[in-house]
Amino acid sequence: MWATPDKQRGIRVSKEELLCKNSCGYYGNPAWQGFCSKCWRERARANGAHGQDARPSDDGTPLTFSKFEEKKNTEKSRRINTMRRLFWGSPSPQKQQESPEGFGAALKAYQSLEPGDFTGFLKLLRSPASKCLQSRCTTFLNTMEAYHELPVQKQSDYVQDFYQSFAKYFKGSSDSQVTQIMEHLEKLIMTRLYKWVFCHDSCDDEHRDLTLQRRIRSLNWVTPQMLGVPFPDKETAVTGDPFLPAITAIIEMDAKRAPQDKLICVTKCSQHVFEALSTSNTEPANADDFLSGLIYVVLKANPPRLHSNMQYVIRFGLPHSLMAGESGYYFTNLSCAIAFIEKLDGPALNLSAEEFEAYMQRQHLPRSASTREQLCCDTQNLLEELKGRQEKLDRGVDVLYAELHKWVQAVNSQLDEALTKFAVVEKEIMAQVELADFESSSPHNVCPKEEDQVVLVDQEHGPKDTHC
Repeated sequence: MWATPDKQRGIRVSKEELLCKNSCGYYGNPAWQGFCSKCWRERARANGAHGQDARPSDDGTPLTFSKFEEKKNTEKSRRINTMRRLFWGSPSPQKQQESPEGFGAALKAYQSLEPGDFTGFLKLLRSPASKCLQSRCTTFLNTMEAYHELPVQKQSDYVQDFYQSFAKYFKGSSDSQVTQIMEHLEKLIMTRLYKWVFCHDSCDDEHRDLTLQRRIRSLNWVTPQMLGVPFPDKETAVTGDPFLPAITAIIEMDAKRAPQDKLICVTKCSQHVFEALSTSNTEPANADDFLSGLIYVVLKANPPRLHSNMQYVIRFGLPHSLMAGESGYYFTNLSCAIAFIEKLDGPALNLSAEEFEAYMQRQHLPRSASTREQLCCDTQNLLEELKGRQEKLDRGVDVLYAELHKWVQAVNSQLDEALTKFAVVEKEIMAQVELADFESSSPHNVCPKEEDQVVLVDQEHGPKDTHC
């Protein structure tokens, strides 16, 4: 499936390799051995039924153990039949004929829902006209939670069957309207069942997550040039990694609960990859560039629980979201990228087996990695130099602060001395002023005026009136 990358186009995969091996026209998936979800389920169910019919009657086990197995299988079948009756009720045709007059108006209301109006869908589902649909959903959810210990593949089959039975209520609507309604239903059902079915104990998803995470971590030395990813040159005015938005989008997938929300993250990631390729390459990005860029994003991001998230979407997502359309194409490419990473070897990167092993053992580093190390070393030296300059500046500031403190003390001392001298001078001036006032008020210093009449005291003749 994989071709050796060249300098221009990197990893190559034809469109036919992305389609279902059954030639049904839908997208296949490595997780389904190249089949689409529909063909894979039909094939799995057929093999399961054949395996039950072909089971030998005498397998050499003791009679008591055979009876125990028979009793166990009978009990399991009884529980499954009970679940089916709880999920879909009796197959009586009268159930299909029961259609209240208000339900027709409710169907029109469902058809008028705006895209993404999940709140409006919940309001319609709670309306009296949708009581039968609400009852089906409630019964299904309660029963799935009660039987959450069933194998995850069996739970997946029940959820997919419930999707089909629920869609029959809207068979008179257009395909786009039914798709929109079913997306709302999927979000309602799987948001509630997420904690019960995600990374289920009956499967090895957690082990596969750890294995894939270690594998991606061991390949963190792979460069865009090795994958043939168009990357901006040093002369290109691009700040930072142009694939950073794509890395952020694929990491956010683990925080979502509904399969369609996880698919939206995959779609956003893929769109950001195309945007990064358009800024890094003068030519339009093609499918080969996109797959190479997506592989690089996965290696750089190392998304948490990637395998579990992919399997969750495969098991409980709506089939039309994975089999066709933009989301199906992007999800298939992501599955191919994961399969490529799991089988990555030297020839896929234009390396010999010895070179690949040396890189895996960290004995050699790619040229770009050496350049990054040199850049890191230069940056570290620059930081050390800046640190020394900063310490020198801090010492200068301390000296300046000490000198400023001494200057302030000197100024304060001079000011106190000046104030003291000023007080002495002020006292002297006040004394002189008082003396001058006293002298000016003395009789000998009175300046007589002709128009003023005063009484002069004569020591010999006594007081007498006179005019000065």
